[in-house]
Amino acid sequence: MNIIGHVYTDFQEKFGIPRQSGLVDELTGTVVFLPEYRQPEAFRGLEDFSHIWILWEFHKAKRENWSATVKPPKLGGNKRMGVFATRSPFRPNNIGLSSVKLTGIEYTDDYGPILHISGVDLLNGTPVYDIKPYIPYTDCHPDATGGFTEHIHTEKLDVIFPPELLAMIPEAKRPALIGILAEDPRPGYQHDPDRRYGVAFAGFDVRFHINGNVLTVCEVVAV
Repeated sequence: MNIIGHVYTDFQEKFGIPRQSGLVDELTGTVVFLPEYRQPEAFRGLEDFSHIWILWEFHKAKRENWSATVKPPKLGGNKRMGVFATRSPFRPNNIGLSSVKLTGIEYTDDYGPILHISGVDLLNGTPVYDIKPYIPYTDCHPDATGGFTEHIHTEKLDVIFPPELLAMIPEAKRPALIGILAEDPRPGYQHDPDRRYGVAFAGFDVRFHINGNVLTVCEVVAV
């Protein structure tokens, strides 16, 4: 398969990226295509769709071998499930799938059509293999079941972000950052209230600790 472009986001590291697309609507990104795929006619009609599918590569999770079972972090990291029953990055082929909102198509002189998207769960520079429209009448299944994911605790955390630290973050980036923190970036097996974590986002290292259902930001460092 040929890489057709790359996704650009505020995530320079994997830690902190939402585990699924669409969890944090405020997270935005762009898809920029390689020169041979920048023909405007290739995007004709795409502006009429509200959402798209992105097929992409786990380019930072490549391994020579694969395992038939994996340990999903949300199950505490101690229970194995079949790799095909999960969305683990460690797969026979490093292919990811995201459903994101298409907020606009910008036609530029230097880079051709650029897709503006939201609800992203992608590392900055992620290679893209394909774009497909999300079609509600066939892609939406209201009666679908979620397997073991239906038993995963999904309550959001209460985020305490001291005003003097929040002021260091550009105003436009604040809602997305708070949304990331509320999703609890930790693996399911980490519950030490004294442990300090850090999320690299939009040029800042945001450090925090979690006690119960409360996440408190304790430091923000420009990187």
